[in-house]
Amino acid sequence: MSEPDSIRIRPVRNDDVDALLALARGSGPGFTNLPADRDILRERIERSDALLAGEELGGAIILGLEVGGRVRGCGMVFPRIGVDWPFYSYRISYTTQRSSIDGRMVRFPVLTLTNDLEDCAEVGGLIVDPTLRRGGYGRMIARSRYLFIGCHRADFGKRVIADLRGWLDQGRSPFWDAVGGRFYAMSFAEADHINATTGNQFIADLGPRAPIYVNMLSEEAQQAIGRVHDDGRGAHALLVEEGFRDDGYVDIFDAGPTMIAMIDDLKAIRTLHHASYAGSRDGDPLHDHLIAHGKGAGFRCAPGSIEAAGGQAVTDPASAALLGLSEGDPIGYLAI
Repeated sequence: MSEPDSIRIRPVRNDDVDALLALARGSGPGFTNLPADRDILRERIERSDALLAGEELGGAIILGLEVGGRVRGCGMVFPRIGVDWPFYSYRISYTTQRSSIDGRMVRFPVLTLTNDLEDCAEVGGLIVDPTLRRGGYGRMIARSRYLFIGCHRADFGKRVIADLRGWLDQGRSPFWDAVGGRFYAMSFAEADHINATTGNQFIADLGPRAPIYVNMLSEEAQQAIGRVHDDGRGAHALLVEEGFRDDGYVDIFDAGPTMIAMIDDLKAIRTLHHASYAGSRDGDPLHDHLIAHGKGAGFRCAPGSIEAAGGQAVTDPASAALLGLSEGDPIGYLAI
C-alpha cells in the first residue's frame, strides 16, 4: 500500500470527471454504474452533489478513493432505489408438478419479474485502478461505503442490496442472448449501454413479463444464472464477509446475483464506534482503521491509527491532517 498519509476517501467533485472516465474505460462491459461517457459522468457527479445536499432523488452518492491527490478508485451508495423508475429483478422460485398417471414428480426453477427490492439502499460502483488492486484498496473503498451509511444512519432504511455483475463469455452474456436478446435486435453491449445511460425501464416495457421456465433456456444460459463475473469474485467475498446473503434475486440483464442484507446487521455497522477527537500523537504505525469525519459533502475518511477510551479518541497526526480534525470534533471509526 502507498504511504498512509496520501490516501483519503471523499465525495467526488466536478474536477474528478477525467479520473472517473479513466476508471470507466478500464472497467469493461456490464459495469453500468460508471459508463464511459464524459457528459453522463458529469450528470452523475451533479446528482451525487444533490443527494449529499439532502435532495430526495434517485441515483448514487459517489465516493472517490484519492491516492496521491488523484482519484484512483470509487464506490457508490444509492440511498434509495426505485425512485426515478421502477427497480426490476428476477426472483428465482421453484415449481413442482406431479403426474396423476404415474406419480412422477418434477421440480424446476422459474424466473419471475419483480419489484420486491424497491426502497432498499444499494452499494455498488466498486472499482479500483488495476495497479492498486493488490494493496488492500478495494477493501478500503468497499468498507468506506458502510462507514458513510453508518455516519448518516437516519437517512437510510432497513435493507441494503448489492447487484453484482454477471458472468460474461468474452463480452457476451449467455443469459442476455437466451432471454433479453430474443426481444430486442441488439447485442448485450448495446443493451448494456442503454441500461447504463437511461436505466432498465426499456427492458421492463418490452421484455418478457410472464414467468420464465429456466429449463427451457440453453444449458449455457442456465449456468450463467446467479454466477458472478470473474472480476467480481473479490467483491462477492467482501459482501459475504460483511453479512450479505443470496436470497434468490438476479439482474434482469446478465443474471448476476443480487445480494441482500439488513443494514443494522452489517459487520461494519455493528463494529462502528463513535468518539470525540482528543488530539493526535505518533504511535501504532499499522493504520488499520478507517477514520471518518464530516457529513454530506464534507464527509471524509482515511486509514489511520486509533487509541480510544471513555468516548475520547487519539489518532495519528497524518490522519488528523487529512481529515482536518480539531479537538472535540466527532469522528467514527472501524477496522479496515
